[in-house]
Amino acid sequence: MSNVATTGKGMSNKQRTVWKKIQKRWQLYLLLLIPLIYIIVFAYVPMGGLVIAFKKYDFSKGIFGSPWVGLANFEKFISSYKFGMVLKNTLTISLYSLLTFPIAIIFALLLNAFPMRRYKKVIQTTTYIPHFISTVVMVGLIFQLLNNRTGMFGSLYTFFTGSSAPNLLADGEYFKHLYVWSGVWQGTGYSSIIYIAALAGVDPSLHEAGRIDGASRFQLVRYIDFPSILPTVSIMLILAIGNIMNVGFEKVLLMQNSLNMNYSEIISTYVYKVGLASGINDFSLSTAISMFNSVINFILLIAANTISKKVSGNRIF
Repeated sequence: MSNVATTGKGMSNKQRTVWKKIQKRWQLYLLLLIPLIYIIVFAYVPMGGLVIAFKKYDFSKGIFGSPWVGLANFEKFISSYKFGMVLKNTLTISLYSLLTFPIAIIFALLLNAFPMRRYKKVIQTTTYIPHFISTVVMVGLIFQLLNNRTGMFGSLYTFFTGSSAPNLLADGEYFKHLYVWSGVWQGTGYSSIIYIAALAGVDPSLHEAGRIDGASRFQLVRYIDFPSILPTVSIMLILAIGNIMNVGFEKVLLMQNSLNMNYSEIISTYVYKVGLASGINDFSLSTAISMFNSVINFILLIAANTISKKVSGNRIF
C-alpha cells in the first residue's frame, strides 16, 4: 500500500497542495510565462537550425533539404589559415579578462569596510554609472581620448615630450590592453553588486566578536568577510570560465581596423564576417564555427564546475 494519501483522481495530497498554491498565486505564474515563452522562442527553438553546421546550406532547398556534409564545415574551419589566429586572439583576450576577475571582489570588500557611509554611497553610484554607457558610446570615448593628434592622450604626450604621440589605436599590441582595462573601468562597479549583497548578509556579531578579540580591520575582511562570500565567488568564477570564449562581439568589432586586425579578429567577429559581412555568406561554415565555440565553452563549464565541487564543495549543478 502506498504511503502517500491520494485523492479520487490519483493526485497526492502534496500535489494537491502545490496545485492550490499555484491557483492562489496564478498572477505571478502568468507573469512567469512571459520570460519563459521568450526563452523558448528565442533560445530553444532556434537550436533546430544548428543542423546547418552539418550541411551545405542552399537557400532554394531550405535547412532540412540541403545536402548533408557531416563534419566538413568543422574541418574547413580548423584547416583554415585563420583558425590559429582567431583562436589565439580569443583565448588571449578572454584569459586576460579573466585575470581581472578579482578586481570586483577586492572593490566590494574595500567598499564594505569603508567607514564613512555618505562617501560610500557616492563611490557606489559613481562606479555603477559607466556600466550604463552603451558599447558604441564607450568605444567613441576610447577613440576620442586616445587619438594621437586631437585626443587627451595625444595632447598630453605632445605637451610633455614635444613629439607626436604613438597611435595606440592602430598598434595591435595595445588592443587587448585597451579592450580589457576599458572593460574593467566600465564594469567593476556593477560586477561588485552581487558581492556587496553577499557581504550584507554577514552576521554583524562576527565583526563585534572580532573587534573584542583585537582584530584589525584588515583581519576582519580576511577572516570574516572574504570566507563569507567565497561560495558566491566560486559560482561567479565557474560562470566566468564557462563563458571564457565569448568575448564581447560589439566592442571588438567597433574597435577593429585594418591595422590591428591580426590582433583583434576573434571567433565571434569571424563568424559575423563569414556569415553576413562577406560576399560569400557561408551560413553553414559560420554556424559550425559558432557551434565549435559553444562546445568549448560547455566543456570548460563542466570542468570548472567539477573542479570547484571537489575543491570547495561549491557548484552550479
